[in-house]
Amino acid sequence: MDCSLVRTLVHRYCAGEEDWVDSRTVYVGHREPPPGTEAYIPQRYPDNRIVSAKYTFWNFIPKNLFEQFRRIANFYFLIIFLVQLIIDTPTSPVTSGLPLFFVITVTAIKQGYEDWLRHKADSAMNQCPVHFIQHGKLVRKQSRKLRVGDVVMVKEDETFPCDLIFLSSSRADGTCHVTTASLDGESSHKTHYAVQDTKGFHSEQDIDGLHATIECEQPQPDLYKFVGRINVYNDLNDPVVRPLGSENLLLRGATLKNTEKIFGVAVYTGMETKMALNYQSKSQKRSAVEKSMNAFLVVYLCILVSKALINTALKYAWQSEPFQDEPWYNRKTEAERQRNLFLRAFTDFLAFMVLFNYIIPVSMYVTVEMQKFLGSYFITWDQEMFDEETGEGPLVNTSDLNEELGQVEYVFTDKTGTLTENNMEFRECCVEGHVYVPHAVCNGQVLPDAAMDMIDASPDASGREREELFFRALCLCHTIQVKDDDEVDGPRKSPDSGKRCVYISSSPDEVALVEGIQRFGFTYLRLKDSHMELMNRDNGIERFELLEVLSFDSVRRRMSVIVKSATGEIYLFCKGADSSIFPRVIEGKVEQIQSRVEHNAVEGLRTLCVAYKRLEPQAYAGVCGLLQDAKVALQDREKKLAEAYEQIETDLILLGATAVEDRLQEKAADTIEALQKAGIKVWVLTGDKMETAAATCYACKLFRRTTRLLELTTKRLEEQSLHDVLFELSKTVLRSSASLTTDGFSGLSADAPDFGLIIDGAALSLVMKPREDGSSGNYRELFLEVCRNCSAVLCCRMAPLQKAQIVKLIKFSKEHPITLAIGDGANDVSMILEAHVGIGVIGKEGRQAARNSDYAIPKFKHLKKMLLVHGHFYYIRISELVQYFFYKNVCFIFPQFLYQFFCGFSQQTLYDTAYLTLYNISFTSLPILLYSLMEQHVGVDALRRDPTLYRDIAKNALLRWRVFVYWTLLGLFDALVFFFGAYFMFETTAVSSSGQVFGSWTFGTLVFTVMVLTVTLKLALDTHYWTWINHFVIWGSLLFYIVFSLLWGGVIWPFLSYQRMYYVFIQMLSSGPAWLAIVLLVTVSLLPDVLKKVLCRQLWPSATERAQRSPSRRAPADAAAPSPDRPLLKDPEPRPRRE
Repeated sequence: MDCSLVRTLVHRYCAGEEDWVDSRTVYVGHREPPPGTEAYIPQRYPDNRIVSAKYTFWNFIPKNLFEQFRRIANFYFLIIFLVQLIIDTPTSPVTSGLPLFFVITVTAIKQGYEDWLRHKADSAMNQCPVHFIQHGKLVRKQSRKLRVGDVVMVKEDETFPCDLIFLSSSRADGTCHVTTASLDGESSHKTHYAVQDTKGFHSEQDIDGLHATIECEQPQPDLYKFVGRINVYNDLNDPVVRPLGSENLLLRGATLKNTEKIFGVAVYTGMETKMALNYQSKSQKRSAVEKSMNAFLVVYLCILVSKALINTALKYAWQSEPFQDEPWYNRKTEAERQRNLFLRAFTDFLAFMVLFNYIIPVSMYVTVEMQKFLGSYFITWDQEMFDEETGEGPLVNTSDLNEELGQVEYVFTDKTGTLTENNMEFRECCVEGHVYVPHAVCNGQVLPDAAMDMIDASPDASGREREELFFRALCLCHTIQVKDDDEVDGPRKSPDSGKRCVYISSSPDEVALVEGIQRFGFTYLRLKDSHMELMNRDNGIERFELLEVLSFDSVRRRMSVIVKSATGEIYLFCKGADSSIFPRVIEGKVEQIQSRVEHNAVEGLRTLCVAYKRLEPQAYAGVCGLLQDAKVALQDREKKLAEAYEQIETDLILLGATAVEDRLQEKAADTIEALQKAGIKVWVLTGDKMETAAATCYACKLFRRTTRLLELTTKRLEEQSLHDVLFELSKTVLRSSASLTTDGFSGLSADAPDFGLIIDGAALSLVMKPREDGSSGNYRELFLEVCRNCSAVLCCRMAPLQKAQIVKLIKFSKEHPITLAIGDGANDVSMILEAHVGIGVIGKEGRQAARNSDYAIPKFKHLKKMLLVHGHFYYIRISELVQYFFYKNVCFIFPQFLYQFFCGFSQQTLYDTAYLTLYNISFTSLPILLYSLMEQHVGVDALRRDPTLYRDIAKNALLRWRVFVYWTLLGLFDALVFFFGAYFMFETTAVSSSGQVFGSWTFGTLVFTVMVLTVTLKLALDTHYWTWINHFVIWGSLLFYIVFSLLWGGVIWPFLSYQRMYYVFIQMLSSGPAWLAIVLLVTVSLLPDVLKKVLCRQLWPSATERAQRSPSRRAPADAAAPSPDRPLLKDPEPRPRRE
């Protein structure tokens, strides 16, 4: 039998259709195509139900328990609890079971409540009414009953119920406007286009008579990508085939705006819609603190096993003497005498594990989660990080990485929209070597009574023709939408006050160019019926038929349009980066224009080149065929389109170039300077040309007057091999590294020479490639060595994937530094996801970066406070929390270990069951939680004023092994003081007025009381920032312990079969020596830590401790120097030579 046939059938009927078919065929309105076309094979698709909930009523308990016990700590305590149930252990199963039950129950209630809310939202969404066409009539049914192939009608302000192919609308031009705020956060209106052959179907009867099939790709989560084609059958003729792209797809979750109604056919439903596919979370990032916690946990687990082994061995060594294991009051039974020795030893080992298991802090994980979750609100509540201009505040998309903000060593930042405002100002254009400067265009607004300046002589007649062709090219080569100003919130007015219109585009450059050239007499009016209208200098209306748009992409770095004039001439206008235009030019004043482009780039201006060519009708027919074949392809459509664009955009005639200015964001230079002082290396990763990016780096003080620029660029690699260039750069930086002081790490010294490296995308590709000789080594290590010795690095001409490669290269270098990536556009998403911490700027290039980031901020300047203040506090707080938890559990369980030496290793407990259970849950939990939320060891102003304080906590300084060992030894010392202090003070002393001595439970209660007081007062001594909440929680916890002990031992509880603590606590407090012991032992326990802190502060103070002593000290002189809020991208200082 053919196994492949069986495999195919199994995949088809068991795995689902989409697992074995690359594309799907959708029959519009479930109508079969005409006979003789193709077989009608009904495919199985899910219904339109959305299920965002994780649990159901039936699987909540088993599934939630399974997920919770996948955590090592929870699973460990479950094992301990089961051991207590199975064998005879010294402690009640309640002591382990109750804390575990508390942790599991709290987590389950939280997750269950969140899931119940998801169920409510799903139910509301799935039951909302939808109108669809059935037999030529509108029928209303619930959203969950929609199927693939149904034709749906959506009215204005309604949300699309599933992913629809746009068939027709109430607008005559077959367009509609949508907002996708719930999908990608962008509130601007986007224009979508109906299929050309169906846009005239405006009634239900017309739609019901449509015979068409849609072939499209299987569901995938990319919101901005869709590949498909539609076959429209007209009578018995061959079907008309039209390509379908993302502009024809209306996504579930988007809202219809400014359009009365639309008709669309469902292609993806339910959990196959793009919105549902984007529900899945990003890959989990783990912080350095969490890794340290797990390492410390392993150490304490080893200590626990060691204690149990030691006690087990000593027990059997002690019992090896005759009658030691059988005192007269506890004779063994015959069954006990005959038990296997190894079985008895293993049982005793498990019993000791149970006895000492409290050294592993089960409540630490819950406390850490609460601290992270609650602490994240301090960022969202920070009014200083709220931007009044945009009305946006910071967002926290994950709270798992709060403390990582205090450990950043490298910041990778985008340039446009992140360091700069992405608010373009048209500065000049150069046509045929003639430079035009409309000096009154500012921030996209044309001031009244403005004039046009020309730097040189006016062009001749032929030049005048080229000049007008250049301005027409800028009017036509774009994707701008023109809308009435009442259609868009916050409109940008057209300079023509008589026309109330708004220019909307995904690119601010396009809007700046179209608005800027209006000062030269050419005004773009609108796109109507596939015709672009513009007004010329003579106020005449010119109409050009828009034939094709060759859209922009980051690889080509250009876009083109093919238009047909009223006289029948066909033009291709192309606009793009100089590096992508000049190689395709065969005519024009290339040298003059290239010289002007380079001049503008050095000034920090963004430049674009404009070229054109005329197309003969035969040539255009070939272009159409080439594009049509690529557009209707279902496989590798993007690749085929790119190849077609490459063939079409050749043999161009250069017209001119434009220059727009993108100003630096407010306080961008101040932020970078502060980050460098904090010991953080800042890299700029941009797609701009080298000269423009370098000018920005000088303006934002990334490069300084003393910076020696090193180049690793394509231009230099044309003269030397990569090997020679890298070794030369390495020798240069290593030779000078000895002269750099430690404080010159970030290039802050005014005299010490520091290095800045410039690398472009092509050179990076060569660095990342293995050597040609096939050896395992490559140039990466040499490149990293150069980068480590540079104070700043500029990477220009970077593709989005190369940005992620750079971050990954540094992230996995041998030092494993903590990296942070910040950007504002879709091209920054890859590096944001790659870095340890990703921050999105809520900018003008959409919300994709903010959606995919861990945190989002309105402006780049807010990064300073996020790292230097919030990050600093988060790390200090959680590191103290982790160390304190381990410390207080050592104090708790080590006296229990010592007690075994005095009770014949009989596994007798030192503390009462209630104390064992409530120590971590009630008596010592709230103070450390509040400390970890509110502690400020240094004031906010001091941290902002002195960024060098950030270096004190760098490289996980407070969770290193040395600090961990100190806290552990401090816990051991305190435990020794608790136990032996109480033991020797009352070994032979009568402590009550009646002459009675303390019993074992009173002794244990005394040790426990001293311990609770000591660990709580230790936290009080470590607290620098006192509020009424701290006082209430710290002293309230001590008061609660005393009140609980009085009630627990002073009342006969009817539900207890016995009360071994009855009257014990009251009797202890009635003894004067007990009070003396408590005071003395608490004092002795706290003394070493106090002495250590006093001596270290006096003899070896850190920068933080010096700041604590002088909180009102003045800011450093260089930090206090005034600087303009919005510096232009100019460099007034002389540039150093480049090497």
